[in-house]
Amino acid sequence: MIDSLMLSAARITTLATGQVLTNASGFFFRRDQRLFLVTSRHVMLDQPSGHQPDSLQIELHTDADNLASTVSFSIPLYDGDQHLWRQGMDGAGEIDVAVTELDQSALPDNGAYQAFTPQHLLQADEHVEIGSTLLVVGFPLGFQDTLHRMPVARHAGLASSFGLRFHGLGYFLTDGRTHRGLSGAPVVKRASVDGELPWHLLGIHSTRLLGNRDEDQDEALGLNCTWYADILMTLTE
Repeated sequence: MIDSLMLSAARITTLATGQVLTNASGFFFRRDQRLFLVTSRHVMLDQPSGHQPDSLQIELHTDADNLASTVSFSIPLYDGDQHLWRQGMDGAGEIDVAVTELDQSALPDNGAYQAFTPQHLLQADEHVEIGSTLLVVGFPLGFQDTLHRMPVARHAGLASSFGLRFHGLGYFLTDGRTHRGLSGAPVVKRASVDGELPWHLLGIHSTRLLGNRDEDQDEALGLNCTWYADILMTLTE
């Protein structure tokens, strides 16, 4: 039996005029009858690095009994000069999370995927202990099970107090080994109740935190920025 969590993540390829730019991670989020692809905002557009794709491509499983059966699905990012994704802002500035709504009529009828919903978000009175083991589910360096097109799950520990805005920004820290390509991956914690997708969605992995270190003397921190998932309630309104 495959864990349903592994069908919630999507490997993203960014393209410009048909040319592959880079790989990233994302996941599905359903609100009411609408379906969204969630990833990091810098996957959609990263002006400092000159990364400006005009479309994304994901692979969808088409047969739950044969996970080697997949189909590619293209997602445009612009309608003329207007971008089609939504990104977040708060009083401290930009939030590195973006969503784009998927045209469900264009998806294969037999698509085998799992989507998080608002019910997977933690309630305000729910506590997550410091040091709790979390999973980051995605495609580091584009790596995947090339036969079944499945992601990998990396362990990470909660490294800052959950519920507090680290540096006053809308993210918390995880302690774990991550790589380029995991941007946009869901960060989850096993839920204590059973269900079709028995995981709490805590956040969206963004990037490794470099800190003010001397690259010649200091090791990498091994800390990562994870944006709180409750921003999805604003972005999917």
